[in-house]
Amino acid sequence: MKARHHRMPSVPFPVPLGAQVGRDGVQFTVFSRHATRVWLLLFDAPDAAQPDQEYELTPERHRIGDLWHIHVPAARPGQFYLYRMAGQAPAGRRNFFHPDQWLLDPYALAVAGAPQWGDTAWFRPGVYPQNGARFPKGVIISDEFDRSGDRTLRTPLGETVIYEAHLRGFTAHRSSGARHRGTFAAFIEKLPYLRDLGVTAVELLPIQEFNEMEFYQEDMGRRGLRNLWGYSTVAFFAPNGRYAHGGVRGQQVREFKELVLALHQAGLEVILDVAFNHTAEQGAAGPAYSFRGLDNDIYYLMDERTGAYSNFSGCGNTVNSNHPIVRDFIMDCLRYWVLHMRVDGFRFDLASVLTRGPDGRILPNPPIVEHIAEDPALRDAKILAEAWDAAGAYQVGAFPHERWCEWNGRYRDDVRRFWHGAPGQLGALATRLAGSSDLYSCNGCTPLKSINFVTCHDGFALADLVSYNEKHNAANGEDNRDGDGQNFSCNHGVEGPADDPALNALRLRQQKNFLLTLLVSQGVPMLLAGDEFGRTQGGNNNAYAQDNETSWIDWTLLREQAGLHDVVRRLIAFRRAHPALRRHTFLSGTPPDAAPAPGADVRWLGPDGAAPDWEHGAALGCLLRGDRACTGAAEDDDNLLLLFNGGGAPATFTLPAAPGAPWRLAFATEEPPPACDAGAPLLTLTDCAAAVLVSDRR
Repeated sequence: MKARHHRMPSVPFPVPLGAQVGRDGVQFTVFSRHATRVWLLLFDAPDAAQPDQEYELTPERHRIGDLWHIHVPAARPGQFYLYRMAGQAPAGRRNFFHPDQWLLDPYALAVAGAPQWGDTAWFRPGVYPQNGARFPKGVIISDEFDRSGDRTLRTPLGETVIYEAHLRGFTAHRSSGARHRGTFAAFIEKLPYLRDLGVTAVELLPIQEFNEMEFYQEDMGRRGLRNLWGYSTVAFFAPNGRYAHGGVRGQQVREFKELVLALHQAGLEVILDVAFNHTAEQGAAGPAYSFRGLDNDIYYLMDERTGAYSNFSGCGNTVNSNHPIVRDFIMDCLRYWVLHMRVDGFRFDLASVLTRGPDGRILPNPPIVEHIAEDPALRDAKILAEAWDAAGAYQVGAFPHERWCEWNGRYRDDVRRFWHGAPGQLGALATRLAGSSDLYSCNGCTPLKSINFVTCHDGFALADLVSYNEKHNAANGEDNRDGDGQNFSCNHGVEGPADDPALNALRLRQQKNFLLTLLVSQGVPMLLAGDEFGRTQGGNNNAYAQDNETSWIDWTLLREQAGLHDVVRRLIAFRRAHPALRRHTFLSGTPPDAAPAPGADVRWLGPDGAAPDWEHGAALGCLLRGDRACTGAAEDDDNLLLLFNGGGAPATFTLPAAPGAPWRLAFATEEPPPACDAGAPLLTLTDCAAAVLVSDRR
């Protein structure tokens, strides 16, 4: 029997949403429940002040349910489009429908806005119509890219070392030597450096379309500053056009794909920092770009009593993430970045917002959190939560799904407290070194749920953590009120830069202490870009608006701090070589067990070789057994002895008997390193110092 060949319909169905390029034109679909009239605007130029074509979508012909759709045979890739809508919000709700307000499609794959970073004339629409040549427009994209050289890495969490970086700030400084500084292409030029450093994943601060010029709309002290970090998303599907050197007419999509391809070819995964907790439309007085004019009541959490925007993000509005329509939008967006852009994971900014219901209360089983965890398209993606929000929710150790990893804020704080001399911190340090079993040992979780970090973009850089007692944020234009006031930092006697060689040696040693601690801890380590060679922000602990040398990576420091950089590179390689530091199960014999049973895989020691003084001590030893029965690795590892002296005086350790070959010194944070003769029973660490010893398996 001869097979029948069915010709595919030339007009697509009204799903998926967005502008879908077909064989015979483009299918446009947009959601709005409360719109009564919809217009599609097509432009031939990104700076056109008026549309070249306009189509009215009528409910009788162009609406199915809440989907407004139209097929335009004459539309083509490379054109630009927007919508207008008239409608009426539900009774008691704030109405932002306005038939003259231009609106971006939330599903736009690219945005043609400012042609270059920092153009003050762009991205300045008001709450109601302020349209024209400068309004950002969606770009009709034909998704074509040669991925024949790509590969999915699927690096196991146990082998992952994350490097958090700002895409622009990484190469914007003149010392970067990049051809097109601050762009996707410039980042590619630095991949050999990252590969040599040994990290396995790059976590990029937001690269989705945002408005760096939003502070120019203000009358307060921030006017003139730029939103560098980008936690103010305009279009969630669209790579930031100003990060592309080739233009904003869709080139940004290709250039981002080229970056992902290059990262994968270098053996590096890419994790995107995404901010689904709020949008760039801000509060009631903010601009209208998209969601507000499409269906404000669906997309945002609103106070049931006053009708005002709920604000759990600290940025004026909060996305209604557990509404079914918004859940679908978030899931469609995440799938797009994984399936089409090939990213390897996501870090969710203020992820506790995702656990809030329509009334703002924390849900025990938030649907969007489970959906992200269980979605088949995201099954290989790394899912990281910043498990708190700006309204007091703090869910570190309690974020509601075992598949989500968490930024471990408790790790950051406890490690900082120990190295800066807070009393009674031995037990907390041991718990963090061992993978934070107090937080993650329930529900079948493992130490790999913990994303360990000492510094991140939000807070002091590492060099500043050991040089400042106070934040110095005056340049942010908020009278130094912004930024966290509780940093657990220490200037060691002088606020800021110092000329004292002994003081600078102590500060350098402390940086090494933090980095060594991070890279020998159970869990997944995350480094902040530039900490490996002493980058400073001059004491600014909230440099979100510092698009200048405060935030940019100064690559001359790589030469000046070559010793620090070499220590980090060797520590990462050491971690990779030793499964005892990358366990998939929690250590047995962790505190408060001061005397673990024979055969335990960890032994905690005080300087005298006996049990630590958990309450008053300032020095700690940790003996890790490396045999495969303990580590779960395919073969035996060496035995490791980790020594930490957080006190203000030297500490002499009585070394335990070496399980294998005699102890040898692998790392020491002090210069010159302490004497460690083979078979010697003692090793003395100076004040504020750490060391790692190895007993090679026989």
